[in-house]
Amino acid sequence: MKNWWAKLAPFKGRVVVATKFGFDIDLETGKRSGALNTRADHIKAVAEASLKRLQVDSIDLFYQHRVDPNVPIEDVAGAVKELIEAGKVKHFGLSEPGAQTIRRAPAVQPVTAVQSEYSLFYRGAEADILPTVEELGIGFVPFSPLGAGFLTGKINENTRFDSSDFRSMVPRFSPEPIKANMALVEVLREVAAAKGATPAQIALSWLLARNPSIVPIPGTTKLHRLEENLGSLAVELTAGNLHAIEEATSKISLEGARLPETALKMTGR
Repeated sequence: MKNWWAKLAPFKGRVVVATKFGFDIDLETGKRSGALNTRADHIKAVAEASLKRLQVDSIDLFYQHRVDPNVPIEDVAGAVKELIEAGKVKHFGLSEPGAQTIRRAPAVQPVTAVQSEYSLFYRGAEADILPTVEELGIGFVPFSPLGAGFLTGKINENTRFDSSDFRSMVPRFSPEPIKANMALVEVLREVAAAKGATPAQIALSWLLARNPSIVPIPGTTKLHRLEENLGSLAVELTAGNLHAIEEATSKISLEGARLPETALKMTGR
């Protein structure tokens, strides 16, 4: 959708705006290149361009998209701190950082939220990211909470992705891993049938039951899917349900990497 950000104008003051910095981008269009760039001057330029495009007075949550190995996190946090002091940003966030970065950044500027992939389809955050944010009182925002659509049950080994769809490059979305990983969807379908819900709603309810500071961000372009996702708020998973899900999924060994190798190298720093 061309100039989609203009659609936010009528909702000024009624929505929370979160956006990111971290890559070299065209400041007019927002189109990014593959190169990381978190120099202080670039962060500030991106913030100004985002404010202009989004037609807002301040950015509620400004995430570093990926940790830049060439720029100390303290310098990044310092640049965001200046934006906060100027009233152009309200809160600082990190996306796909490692635990060591999460601990270092608050020495300069408190971190409000960490955004990383987390779902029943990928639970890597449980090793050290979740314990760290819980210890430090930082909110956790899981992206791909529906496993990039896999946990909805709408994908199978015969599904083919357009070349423009990032899943076409993801090992976990190749036919053989999809076929092997369908056992996870079957667990969700069983619980969903007992709850009068959908697999997607169970997947989101599972996340919401993990911790009150977890705020999943399922993406969709369809209104009926948005309504389905919101329906997860009415699904209550009991301790027995959660135990059954844990017991069943612990027996499943998922196949395929969650991202292409080049992208994986940019996470967890």
